[in-house]
Order: sequence, then C-alpha cells, then structure tokens
Amino acid sequence: MADDLKERKPGGKATALIDGVLKEVKGLKDKALDDVQSLKKPQKTQLFKSIFRVTHDEKPRNRALGILSNVFLHLHPAKINRDAVAYNYTWGMGGITFYLFIVLTFTGVLLMFYYHPTKVQAFRDILYLEHDVPFGKLLRNMHRWAAHLMIITVWLHMFRVFLTGSYKKPREFNWMVGVILMLLTMLLSFTGYLLPDDQLGFWAVTVGTNMARATPLLGHEGPLGPEFGMTAFNDVRFALLGGSIVDSNALLRAYIWHCIAIPLIAGIFMAVHFWRVRKDGGISGPAPVMLESEIKEPRRF
Repeated sequence: MADDLKERKPGGKATALIDGVLKEVKGLKDKALDDVQSLKKPQKTQLFKSIFRVTHDEKPRNRALGILSNVFLHLHPAKINRDAVAYNYTWGMGGITFYLFIVLTFTGVLLMFYYHPTKVQAFRDILYLEHDVPFGKLLRNMHRWAAHLMIITVWLHMFRVFLTGSYKKPREFNWMVGVILMLLTMLLSFTGYLLPDDQLGFWAVTVGTNMARATPLLGHEGPLGPEFGMTAFNDVRFALLGGSIVDSNALLRAYIWHCIAIPLIAGIFMAVHFWRVRKDGGISGPAPVMLESEIKEPRRF
C-alpha cells in the first residue's frame, strides 16, 4: 500500500514513466519534422553537405562555388544568359539529341543480350526478338525510331546553329567538333543498317561501301587513290568490309564499329563539345533583353 501511494505522488515512478514517454514522442515528432524539412530542402541535409564541400549559405558566390567545385555540376556554367535558353531560340535540339543518344545506348545494350553477329544467327535473332522475347519488338522499335529521330535532331541543331550565327568567333572550333559529331551520328546509323542482316541492310551497305571506293586518297577509284597505291584489296572499302564482298566479316566489323568504336569516339567528342560550350561563353544567345522592372530611369540633371 505504501509503495502504491509513493507511485501516485508527483515525482514517482509513474510520473517518470510518463515523462519518458513524452520525451520519446517529442523526439519522434522532431525527427518527423526534420524528415519533412529534408524532403522540402534536400540541400540542407548533412548528406548533401558532405557531397558539396562548400559553405551552404544562400549567397550567389557560395552557390557558384558549389557548382564550380563539383565534378558533375562543373559541366554546367555557374551563370547563363536568360535569353539563350529560351526554347523559341535554341529549340532544345542539342539536349534532345543527347537524350536520344542515352536512349540508344540503353536500348542497344539490352539488344546485345539477344544478338549474335554471325550470318547464321543474326536474322534469326531479330525474328526471335520480335516474336518471342517479351517486349522485344517494342525494344527494337525504340532503338530504331530513336536512331531516326537522332538524325533529324542533329540536323535541326546544326541548322539552328547556322541560322543564329553561333558558329562564329569564338566558337569556330566547337562548330568543327559538332560537324564531326554529325558525321559520327550518320556512321552510327549506317553501321546499324547491316546488323539485322536482311535485304535492306545488305543492299544499303553494298551501295554505301561501293561509294567509298571513290573516296579521295583512300579509295582505289577516287582522286589520287591509285597514285597512293590504293587497290580493291587495300582501300577504305576493303577495310570497312574486311574483304571484297558483304559477308560475315562485314557483319562483324559493322557490329564492332556500331557497338564499341563509334560510340566511344562520339562520347569523347561530346564531352569536348559540352566543355567548349561553357568555355566559349555558354550557349550563344540573342542580345540580352532587359525586363521592364530592370530598366532604370535616366538621370536627369
């Protein structure tokens, strides 16, 4: 009885238990509030701060340092011209082209799981992919149509750059890099034609490689080709096909160029292209336009 009375007194075991529960509830409530705040402002969390080793005060200088000191965000400029990123000016073709390249890379890797670059298996693998693999036809069509769209967006991007004069000083070097990327994109599409090993791919590669015989210096039928010792067995056509006809060697070489060599070369040139966009002053844009609220009244004396 005395112990029961003692527990009922203020400061007894019951009160201590209630205080402990209240403290635990308060701790859970504070933790829930912290979680909500971290979702609203993830840049304020300790994890975010451990990634970006700068002061996180909301100041323009600190925000710029956070970008400049990060290897990923460093690809983007700390400041850009507001008018240069307007879609009615850039059309967004450069970004869309890069997005399509990522789609092609992802779908291409998945297609490699079901494809053998041999004359016996290549066309059978395409039929198996379209009729037996779940969502295989969708996967192949995503790769195919993304390739067509990438060709279109690359040309539109080049057209926009030419129309707006973005190839002029100081962007002449980056314009040449862009031309090389356009040619690599065309080569990617061309080498992918042969991989299904159907009639369309066979004759497309036959016509394309026959045209390569007339390449200056490198083709045995081109200007100065014979003078440099080019024959039908050592010129650029022979190198592309791995022989004199479109056969298994041509299929294997097209597969290697399409899946390994050209994507690696294009990736290097894309990195240089993006880097030079920033180093040359960012995206070229129209003359800066001031908002009405930014126009200052002329001083009157």
